[in-house]
Amino acid sequence: MKRIRESVVQALRRSADSAYEAERIDLRGPRRPDWLRVMPFGVMHLGCLGVIWVGWSPVALAVALGLYVARMFFVTAFYHRYFSHRAFKTTRLFQAVMALLGLTALQRGPLWWAAHHRHHHQHSDTEEDEHSPAHLGFWWSHMGWFTAERNFPTRYQRVRDFARYPELRFMDRFDTLFYLVFALGVFGLGVALARVVPSWQTNGAQLLVWGFFVSTVAVYHATYTINSLAHRFGKQRFDTGDHSRNNAWLSLLTLGEGWHNNHHHYPVSARQGFYWWEVDISYYGLLLLKRLGLIWALNPVPEKQLTRKRLAPVRTEAGVSPPPRPTELNP
Repeated sequence: MKRIRESVVQALRRSADSAYEAERIDLRGPRRPDWLRVMPFGVMHLGCLGVIWVGWSPVALAVALGLYVARMFFVTAFYHRYFSHRAFKTTRLFQAVMALLGLTALQRGPLWWAAHHRHHHQHSDTEEDEHSPAHLGFWWSHMGWFTAERNFPTRYQRVRDFARYPELRFMDRFDTLFYLVFALGVFGLGVALARVVPSWQTNGAQLLVWGFFVSTVAVYHATYTINSLAHRFGKQRFDTGDHSRNNAWLSLLTLGEGWHNNHHHYPVSARQGFYWWEVDISYYGLLLLKRLGLIWALNPVPEKQLTRKRLAPVRTEAGVSPPPRPTELNP
């Protein structure tokens, strides 16, 4: 009993401070779940059952949907395209703001996220890839990999460019603190709406369930499909040496991340939909931020990248033609 209690206390300490005893973790350890660390992930899913008691309202659904879209953008545009691939430039202040907003998605800190993603690109669909469905199966690539102890620490050597900023290291280390603040903020919004606009028929508990638990779990699994489904279903335009695919449905679900074969072909681009018909909502959002002066120097898709390692030419009524030019949305 004492050993179990000590294990629980240790797990709680690591949840509160991701750097706690991180140096003792074997980064080459077994690929198996650490069940104590799975518990918070399970609690997030169990929290969705709260809809049985709190009911629903149009406001609660609107908040859940709005937070889904906003936080999906924070993950795809900020965590992925900026912190993982440096696809555009910004100020140090807005960089911190992007990290803070990304934390609301509850997918760990920006340095942890970027470090693992960079490793994925370096070893995509090989034995070293921590979430390759070809080698490790669907469920492990979808959501099992981050429950393993070996993948818990932030590998700062992979993100030296951002690890030099103390504010990012603080957010990365104490990410759980920001999750709690966000949850309290959503609950507080519900309490305020219940008092100010009672006709909207919502309250703190209802918004907490829909806006925090349901919306967050939806963001979780939509994001995870890029690791699991986008490496199995779709089409390959480029020979990337891995199983990455372009999938239009996943692109709609993830605001543009489903153009995954495009992305693996040229990862540093700010856009993943290379052509005008490839809807990339995150890129449109980045264009808006650029217009507002918050970011700049968005990396375009060089025209030569559209033909390099191309698997098949584009066919038209007139016959075979070269690949189309990138859309005029390139900055």
